[in-house]
Amino acid sequence: MKMPIAIVLAAITFSACSSTNLVSLSVLEPAPVSLPADIKTVAVINRSAVNKQNKVIDAIDKIMTLEGPALDKAGAEASVNGLTDELQRNGRFTAIKIPVLPVENNAAPGSFPSPLAWNEVEKICAANHADAVFALELFDTDSKINYAVNPVSLKTQLGNLPGVEHQANMQTLVKTGWRIYDLKGRMVLDEYAFNRSLNYSAKGLNPVAAAAGLINRKEAVKEAGIKTGQAYAQRIMPYWIRVSRDYYIKGSDNFTVGTRMARTGNWNGAAERWLKEINNPNGKIAGRACYNMAIISEINGDLDKATEWAKKAYENFNDRLALNYVNILKNRKLNDDILNDQAKQ
Repeated sequence: MKMPIAIVLAAITFSACSSTNLVSLSVLEPAPVSLPADIKTVAVINRSAVNKQNKVIDAIDKIMTLEGPALDKAGAEASVNGLTDELQRNGRFTAIKIPVLPVENNAAPGSFPSPLAWNEVEKICAANHADAVFALELFDTDSKINYAVNPVSLKTQLGNLPGVEHQANMQTLVKTGWRIYDLKGRMVLDEYAFNRSLNYSAKGLNPVAAAAGLINRKEAVKEAGIKTGQAYAQRIMPYWIRVSRDYYIKGSDNFTVGTRMARTGNWNGAAERWLKEINNPNGKIAGRACYNMAIISEINGDLDKATEWAKKAYENFNDRLALNYVNILKNRKLNDDILNDQAKQ
């Protein structure tokens, strides 16, 4: 099935040039990572735990940042769950979560390890009848804390008395990193890292009481883990972006009326007006009309027709916007072909 091309989002604004307006479109872009069609079953592994030689470094890091030893483990497990659930919802894959992985991570905390050896990938795929491996290679939390003292009014038996309140603020940076291993192609199809920031605040009558309110953050880190896993799954799925296109609003009475129609969402009516001007003896007006017909063709999802009109506007009338638009449409057509290929997978 051919995938949708563009949707008009009833959003029209004035551009910097007084002879044009902007129309916003929602455009479907190909997935950042394209997987071979023969990948149907994937194994999802957690390889983020540091190995023994780095555990001392990791332990010091946890003490210095007030992190409990189980925080990263809980967050990593949540991230794997988030990815697995999202892949299952996609419907294309059978995703198998592997609870225990004997292959250690050889990196220092916060860093990507070396890729898995292909004999290890083979073992994982063979044991789970999988075609590829999605690996959480990195999950690390890094926190910074600062204190502030604020004047407050304290209620006592003697009345309200001036006092101070200590506030502890902590920012926790959750770092995650993933790889996708294609067994058949012997390729790492993707290696991607991204961060998510969490902010906490707690108050107390002294610094110790304020800091105590920051200790129980496991649920927030687990929630962040789930979201990062879900976000990574989106890298193999097409996504929508908003783009803007200029269209001409001046040139003749038909452009004036067509502009009013476009502003009310009557794009077909506007196109009828523009079509009347494509043979105007004034080349500037005819070029603008051809260019606008390209815009309406893209809005209607016909990229081939849009390209034809844009080429005519540039080649026959040297319209100033048309050449750049031709290149935009060519890129859209390439992406459309990729989307159709991805839809068949």
